[in-house]
Amino acid sequence: MLVLNILQTPSLLAFGTFAMLLLTLSLILFIIFHQRRVIRYQIRMQQMEAEQQHMFLKASIKLQEEERQRIAADLHDDAGPLLATARLYLSENMVNLDKTDQLQSISSAKQLIDESIQLIRNISHSLMPPTLKNFGLESALNDFFQKLSGSGSLNVSCRFSNYSTRLNPEKELLIFRVIQELINNILKHSHSSYINLTQVNQEGNMLISLQHDGEGLTHEEFLSRSNSHAGLGLKNIQSRLKVINGNILFETDTHHSFYRTTLDIPKDLEDKPFSDN
Repeated sequence: MLVLNILQTPSLLAFGTFAMLLLTLSLILFIIFHQRRVIRYQIRMQQMEAEQQHMFLKASIKLQEEERQRIAADLHDDAGPLLATARLYLSENMVNLDKTDQLQSISSAKQLIDESIQLIRNISHSLMPPTLKNFGLESALNDFFQKLSGSGSLNVSCRFSNYSTRLNPEKELLIFRVIQELINNILKHSHSSYINLTQVNQEGNMLISLQHDGEGLTHEEFLSRSNSHAGLGLKNIQSRLKVINGNILFETDTHHSFYRTTLDIPKDLEDKPFSDN
């Protein structure tokens, strides 16, 4: 019996060694395959990020091109005919008219020129609202909400908290356009009875929330639609926020009795107190 145990000992040692080698080899193979999987995942994430960046860039370029086309159309279709007509009133033939007709032509030309000036001023205001440029985001949004309230179709409120540091003008304009787009979507699709805007500062960031009681989006729906070809307006929102490193979150309560959209805007060194303007 002792001899049998002695004869079995080398076999057991060999089997144990083989098992350890097999286990080690399995562990090495597992690590290699896991690393390859991680690398493939990282590559895929980089590709998705590059595709998303490209999508944002295309949306931003398309938005700028649409704004240029709108401005060109307004100038061509509205300002152009007004100025052309004013030019007719002030043509060389006017010197052959009697004084009464000359004064009438001058008066008509002046009226057309005044209309052209007002039209160009309106176009300029749409590009950069003077209230936003001169007094900042809080004043511009309060003015915007007062106009909404004047329609009498829904209740609106706009409340800022401790807006002592004004954001740089480019950032304020982008935020203003995003809020305009969000409110436009609410007015078109939500059938809400109220819209409330609130602003607070939190950990160096500015949070702006829009809340309403109509139909709205969840964050998953927002991501899905903004990644589709049909979600141009949502792509524009994302592309604008990406320029200022901002984030957006769509929320709703469990009963879908209200929807809230929150913009998270980081502050930077270019933002400064109003007293320094």
